[in-house]
Amino acid sequence: MVRQGNIDNPPKTPLVPGFECSGIVEALGDSVKGFEIGDRVMAFVNYNAWAEVVCTPVEFVYRIPDDMNFSEAAAFPMNFVTAYMMLFEVANLREGMSVLVHSAGGGVGQAVAQLCSTIPNVTVFGTASSFKHEAIKNSVTHLFDRNADYVQEVKRISADGVDIVLDCLCGENTGKGLSLLKPLGTYILYGSSNMVTGETKSFFSFAKSWWQVEKVNPIKLYEENKVIAGFSLLNLLFKQNRGGLIKGVMDKLLNLYNSKKIKPVVDSLWALEEVKEAMQRIHDRGNIGKLILDVEKAPTPLMANDSTETSEAGEEEEDHEGDNENKERMPFIQ
Repeated sequence: MVRQGNIDNPPKTPLVPGFECSGIVEALGDSVKGFEIGDRVMAFVNYNAWAEVVCTPVEFVYRIPDDMNFSEAAAFPMNFVTAYMMLFEVANLREGMSVLVHSAGGGVGQAVAQLCSTIPNVTVFGTASSFKHEAIKNSVTHLFDRNADYVQEVKRISADGVDIVLDCLCGENTGKGLSLLKPLGTYILYGSSNMVTGETKSFFSFAKSWWQVEKVNPIKLYEENKVIAGFSLLNLLFKQNRGGLIKGVMDKLLNLYNSKKIKPVVDSLWALEEVKEAMQRIHDRGNIGKLILDVEKAPTPLMANDSTETSEAGEEEEDHEGDNENKERMPFIQ
């Protein structure tokens, strides 16, 4: 989304993308306390994370647990803080509730599923591309094809709908999500990945996605007792100065990690030189969990059947998602 200009006020090019990283402390500011050179840390960064050396304010830096490796640490902050904040701070997840999460095979989707499992009797409905189902079927209660009529499937299982909808897709899914909410339910929009439909920004696709967003009637909201919310971790951190709040959430999450109740899902490792192929894998929705750029990794030799050709922009892409299984470069870890 940054690359295509689908976010508000990105820095002018040339820029280094990336909002989170892990590594070893090499230098400290004069007034920094609590860390020493050589410490293993993970951090939020306001851009510039895809680099060999990163500088960020100390309030965004956290010590890595002893049994967490650097790849897991790089995959941990954004996904789990986003999932935790939406579930517990915004939607007030409690025992016996039900949650619908889109892109259940992605990094946030997997974090949501794991955090829901820490609360008794929470039912998780997930949507994902069909070729991901086998890999993630045990992480959610009910799993649906992202291109199927999941509204009817959810209502067949739970006639009243769900308590929480977590939507990173936007577009036509907004109206569907609202229709599934129970009274006092919460719909949270935290992304708009449906607007990324081609290799470059398409005004037609962008406009089409927004046109599909159902217009919200405030009167209907209070008549139906429904809640609509938005969540942006990056804005909370870097524009709204809530680093202290996020630190408290990270402490809770690290306690859950140390108790072996949650664990970041890493899809694959890539060299910096492979960033094009790594982004193509995300663009094609081929990943399960996080992709990690590893500054110490050498590029993987191309396989004979590799394809790094730029895909065409257009609606046909989603119909061929299953083909992504044949595009892997095999730098993957289990």
